[in-house]
Amino acid sequence: MTAKAFFDTNLLVYALAVRASARFDPRTEMAEKTLSIGGVISVQVLNEFADVTTGKFKMEWDAVEQCLEVIDALCGRAIPLTAETHCLAIAISKRHGFRIYDSMILAAALQAGCTTVYTEDLQHGQMIEGLRIENPFR
Repeated sequence: MTAKAFFDTNLLVYALAVRASARFDPRTEMAEKTLSIGGVISVQVLNEFADVTTGKFKMEWDAVEQCLEVIDALCGRAIPLTAETHCLAIAISKRHGFRIYDSMILAAALQAGCTTVYTEDLQHGQMIEGLRIENPFR
């Protein structure tokens, strides 16, 4: 891998929660393939994953914790969110008109030295603050 990747929550949900739920979703295979390149996540991604899996997917906490262990093995220790991350996210939101939570993802990716963010939540191919947005599900 030549570019350091940052993974948004949706890739982890499709790769782990959808597979665990036995629901068929064609995005699961693409999410697994994308995750196999290696990359990083932030604490926000872990929180969103826990929220979606316990809420929408009604997963038990033991199963969610097992998934979080897999995520840690795949992505390493999550990037912490700091006051500096928040300030950078505010600046990104102001410049680009994004919601703060999307901007927090971008800010964490920038602080981690990433060059690509894999997500379905932003426009594929867009360049933001030097980050390339890739939607692996397009």
